[in-house]
Amino acid sequence: MTLLYKADPERGKQWAQLFALKAPEIPFRLWPDTGEAADVRYLAAWQPPDDPARTLPNLEVIFSVGAGIDQFDLSGVPEHIAVVRMIEPGIVEGMVEYATQSVLTIHRDLFDYALQQQQRVWRALPVRPAASRRVGVLGLGMLGSAVLERLRLFGFACAGWSRSPRTLPGVQCYAGAEALDAFLARTDILVCLLPLTEATRGLLDATLFAKLPRGASFINVGRGPQLDQPALLDALDRGHLRNAILDVADPEPLPPEHPFWTHPRVRLTPHIASATRPETAVDVVLENIRRHRDGLPMLGLIDRTRGY
Repeated sequence: MTLLYKADPERGKQWAQLFALKAPEIPFRLWPDTGEAADVRYLAAWQPPDDPARTLPNLEVIFSVGAGIDQFDLSGVPEHIAVVRMIEPGIVEGMVEYATQSVLTIHRDLFDYALQQQQRVWRALPVRPAASRRVGVLGLGMLGSAVLERLRLFGFACAGWSRSPRTLPGVQCYAGAEALDAFLARTDILVCLLPLTEATRGLLDATLFAKLPRGASFINVGRGPQLDQPALLDALDRGHLRNAILDVADPEPLPPEHPFWTHPRVRLTPHIASATRPETAVDVVLENIRRHRDGLPMLGLIDRTRGY
């Protein structure tokens, strides 16, 4: 029952070494070397091959090597093939670090100090206590919940919004479209950690930004297509939004002439907030293979009706 890896080849070499060490009984192949294609039962991929059921006729499970599956064209994946997103500690730890650093950057006015440094201005700004800063996270899945758990430790007033009701210790939770306006109205720093679905594509638009308090800031660690870029630029230029930290874009990379590169109120990073760590990702995949063989629910199995 072969596992085929189809993603970054350098990371694939690390996966191969880890499989050889931890599960030598499972044949491991690196794309495009499929070996006997009929033997491949499991595929770990960033993007599956076109028509995976024809390429790999006995494929049973596709494991995403990333936290999301929006890069998959699920219309080409038959229903009998399970699709599993990556749930592993390395992705969570990386995202918590990045989101926390971004919130603190905004909270401690580091955008303003960077501009002052360029102008050779030495001037202290008033320091606000964290408890007076209201942070709101869109998306209360594995990543959003972990980010809020960490931010609570700094004393921020934390809230989260999700499509379905959730309960998190010390977090004011909002659920459903009818609660979104109230969530936005109480949020000074908005963090997007939503998956990309048809419902969230273009969600971050002028209407949404207008419902945030004047002077609010925005952090996007979700997906680029969720953001209406002209709407964000307009909100920043009018002063309705103060700062934006963007780890994702559409397209990636942005063209050299895009205004995000040089805007004084935008910090841009190249989709590096979090990444799968081979040593922990392999453990999760092996656990899911065991669960699949034993007829147990796999961790991260997606609901196709929701798209995540």
